[in-house]
Amino acid sequence: MNMPRHKRLEIEGTHFSVDDATCERCGKTGDSRKSVVDELRRQFTPAVVKINLTETLLDKTRIAESNEILMNGTKIEDLLAAGIIWTDCPSCGTFAGESTCCRAVEIGNERYEDIPPVVIRNAAYRALGVNP
Repeated sequence: MNMPRHKRLEIEGTHFSVDDATCERCGKTGDSRKSVVDELRRQFTPAVVKINLTETLLDKTRIAESNEILMNGTKIEDLLAAGIIWTDCPSCGTFAGESTCCRAVEIGNERYEDIPPVVIRNAAYRALGVNP
């Protein structure tokens, strides 16, 4: 593996939240994000890569940004040449009190409403310029 030297990886996850609760989709993405950060911290010592994870909670007016992940300020869909679509999210609808659509990522023929660790990991490697 090509190892970077003294890099930073700023990971920001955004999700719609009501009273510190979030929808199932964003909750699963958040769990995946945290597991990848833990994995990357084991893989790269802080002397090689400093990793910072930020969670941004959104209100109803910013729900279109929910379930978004940025790596060093770049959206993962841009890092992975993926597409974004909006699909019905009944869980967010319950929190919002109305029918709601949320972000989903499409890579090739695969659609991810909650973003799995493999997609987040691949985006992190791209953001760091690492070949796995």
